Amino acid sequence: MPVTAEKETHVSLQVRPDGHATAFLRGRLDTDATSSAFESLRDGLGNASIRSLHIDASALEFSETAGMALLRYLAAGKFKPGVATTISGLKPELARAFESFSAEDYDRFCPKPPPEPHMAEEVGIVTETVLHDLREHVSFVGAVAAGMLESLPHRKRMRWAEVKRVFEVAGANALPIVALISLLVGLIIAFESAQPLAQFGAQVYIANMIGLMMVRELSPLMTAIMLAGRSGSAFAAEIGTMKVNEELNALQTMGLDPVRFLVIQRIVAGLLLTPILTIYSMLAGVFGGILVMLSLGFPLSLIYAQLASSLTITDVVLGIAKGAVFGLLVASVGCLRGLQTQKGPSAVGHSTTRAVVSSILLIILADAVFSVVTFVLKI
Repeated sequence: MPVTAEKETHVSLQVRPDGHATAFLRGRLDTDATSSAFESLRDGLGNASIRSLHIDASALEFSETAGMALLRYLAAGKFKPGVATTISGLKPELARAFESFSAEDYDRFCPKPPPEPHMAEEVGIVTETVLHDLREHVSFVGAVAAGMLESLPHRKRMRWAEVKRVFEVAGANALPIVALISLLVGLIIAFESAQPLAQFGAQVYIANMIGLMMVRELSPLMTAIMLAGRSGSAFAAEIGTMKVNEELNALQTMGLDPVRFLVIQRIVAGLLLTPILTIYSMLAGVFGGILVMLSLGFPLSLIYAQLASSLTITDVVLGIAKGAVFGLLVASVGCLRGLQTQKGPSAVGHSTTRAVVSSILLIILADAVFSVVTFVLKI
């Protein structure tokens, strides 16, 4: 079974019925040919059941260090553990090079798998990582607060043109998806609640439920989650790419603080656009519920009366306030993860993933805090 590798290296295999195999090497074993020869041996003998392996190198003309490493690998029996392997026929100069590369050298220079850390060590590593991340969060919050105080009163420092650009890209372009999802959620909630409420003759209260759920809870929550997946990840990717390309170092060399030059604008844009998107989501969600109630035969005047009786200005303000807080969290976390981007081909993707996961987690935690506070204060 002859197999031709690159660089005129030939590997021929013979496997006898009694399980004894012989590999004939002919030609030259340089770096590229060694890889091809190993693949040929693996393809021919990898799944074969053999008792012994003999390497006939009498026709081998030349071998580099990589070829000697392959021969030592075969001679040490590492190709097929438990199978006795012998090598013969090496030319004198190749034999001397082969003998100078011992099995101990192979084992010494072979990379060892890293030892598994002890559980206490893992706990320490995780604790150190959490504390380091917490310190970076506190430092980032301080830098953003200082940048806000210095940038907001000065029009040129604030770079409102950049705020407008981010507002358009992250906010205005998100209106269609926010409207679609909010409308569908309103429709789903109304349809799902129509049948249970009909058993009690209370379908008219669909309007009350849709109004409270969309205005107080679902609209700010869904808007923030969509913003985290759509815009927070974009913030992390943009700033992370700048850091990988060392553009942030260039800004610092020119005396420009990346937080004040890049981060403040995105946070201000997120703080301004999220309440607007939340209001838009409220209207779309309530409109979806109204469509369902109209299809059930309820007049529009009755639907409006039910909404007006259940919703107050406090509910609307609470939903908008949630949207503002959620938007601040999403924009801040996205920028922070971008600044924390490390080197490497997967660094930007890792930062983007961390930004989305952290944003959603913080949104849920903040929403839980809002729920506890409003329950305690009976708002």
